[in-house]
Amino acid sequence: MNILIPSYEPDERLVSLIEQLREIGSFPIVVVDDGSGIAYRELFRSVRELGCTVITHSANKGKGHALKSGFHYFQRKGITDGIVCADSDGQHLPQDIMKIANSIASYNRHIILGSRRFTGKVPLRSRFGNAATRLVYSFASGKRLYDTQTGLRGYSADMLDWLCRIPGERFEYEMNVLLEAPAAGFSFHEVPIDTVYLNQNESSHFRPIADSARIYAPFITFSASSLLSAVIDFLLLALIHAFSSNLLLAVLGARGASSVFNYMMNKQYVFAKGKRAAIKTSMPKYFALVAVIFSLNYGLMFLFNERLGIPLMIAKLFTEASLFLFSYYAQRRFVY
Repeated sequence: MNILIPSYEPDERLVSLIEQLREIGSFPIVVVDDGSGIAYRELFRSVRELGCTVITHSANKGKGHALKSGFHYFQRKGITDGIVCADSDGQHLPQDIMKIANSIASYNRHIILGSRRFTGKVPLRSRFGNAATRLVYSFASGKRLYDTQTGLRGYSADMLDWLCRIPGERFEYEMNVLLEAPAAGFSFHEVPIDTVYLNQNESSHFRPIADSARIYAPFITFSASSLLSAVIDFLLLALIHAFSSNLLLAVLGARGASSVFNYMMNKQYVFAKGKRAAIKTSMPKYFALVAVIFSLNYGLMFLFNERLGIPLMIAKLFTEASLFLFSYYAQRRFVY
């Protein structure tokens, strides 16, 4: 077993955690000092004296960058045992760290997640934040996880190359790992752990606005792309229908133009990061999905507008809301 602890401006709880882990065994522990500065030099010296390897960043680069620094270190060492990632602020108990370590070998090609139950006195921002990211992750991936924000995670050594390629430098990195895992062939196993918050989690360096925006970025950019496409779709639908009074022609023309725009936006900015090589595989899949969504779109529009007598624009709103989440899930899971 190997333990990786990213740390930024820690307190004595980091030293206490390592002392407790040393009472359990002499396994390698790597601590990444993510630019804490001179004021924390003595504390990290104590960490080294406890037999840990300390990797020091000259400036704060973010939790994701710190984790990848540790993963690169383990790559160079050529380790074959699993890696447990834990936080340095006292939220992860030694016995829970060992639970994760013991589960890695039992669950091949699984990411092991220390899943908090959020019982007792949990800070409101932590309870709300996890509920929000849990909901967003479920919509984005089609999978349900109880604790998407846990920092206590276990990985097998054969995941290291993949982990180093996941984008993200700060807190969004851990969400990106969850989003990218299914496409890479990895599943999840959640292990219940204790929920520990000290002093209302005052030691957390999570920035509610900036870091939440990074975490939700894939969903936000998809929403923006979909909104722009919807505006084009609405305008063309109204224009074509006004001139032709033919619902099928209006839906077909509007959806055809908006889907081309949406494909280019999603490929360039949302999912594929502009990789041209993906066009050969993503374009056929995308327009096959367009055909499926078009059929659903027309069917729902016909039901709402012509059968139920709902005004065209209101029927359009109902239809788009119904298909929005389905489209996001299908594009992330099957297209890009």
